[in-house]
Amino acid sequence: MRIMTRGLLFGLLFSIMPLFAYAADNQFKEGDQGNEIAAIQMKLKEKGYKITKIDGKFSTETTKAVRNFQKRQKLKSDGIVENRTYYILMGKNLKVSNEKVQDKAKQITDTAKNYVGVPYKFGGTSPKGFDCSGFVQYVFGQKKVTLPRAADEQYKVGKAITQKELKQGDLVFFSTYEKGASHCGIYLEQGKFIHASSHGVMVSHLGESYWKTRYLGAKRII
Repeated sequence: MRIMTRGLLFGLLFSIMPLFAYAADNQFKEGDQGNEIAAIQMKLKEKGYKITKIDGKFSTETTKAVRNFQKRQKLKSDGIVENRTYYILMGKNLKVSNEKVQDKAKQITDTAKNYVGVPYKFGGTSPKGFDCSGFVQYVFGQKKVTLPRAADEQYKVGKAITQKELKQGDLVFFSTYEKGASHCGIYLEQGKFIHASSHGVMVSHLGESYWKTRYLGAKRII
């Protein structure tokens, strides 16, 4: 029986390892900061790539080091540390830190608040006028998160969570004019959510009698 070399065994294990689908933002690139970036810099330096400062800032120098690493590993050399690059470099799958997720969620809710007062428009998908799902799709799209167009389709994606688990940036769904998910919004904090209602984009509360009796569920996208 032939004995597998370490490299061959590694390649085989990687090829059969399940590749999990992450949000598009589950990557590190130039401009990012944090402890995870420092760990990447340290690992690159250990492997002989030029890193003059381990400061947790994804600098131009870090990008260049990542590109050189990717070239040597015959990966797409774009300088972005996505899951495969991260796995080969760090020996584990990449998962977004809570800090990064929270920052992304805040960016989404802050963006959503900019459109308070925009009028309702059936089929609307732009700041000239929104319907509920058009508003959600547009806001997430501004942060490079792709969502389906209709509320019932949006309800099929993401991770189902309970109302007690709601955090800012989660999606909330309601059954209004028909069964199933026919209305949606973006959760803010303390029971509040922002949505494109018949009165335009506004902030409402899950505890209001109308929404409380029509609440369907929630999904976590990021």
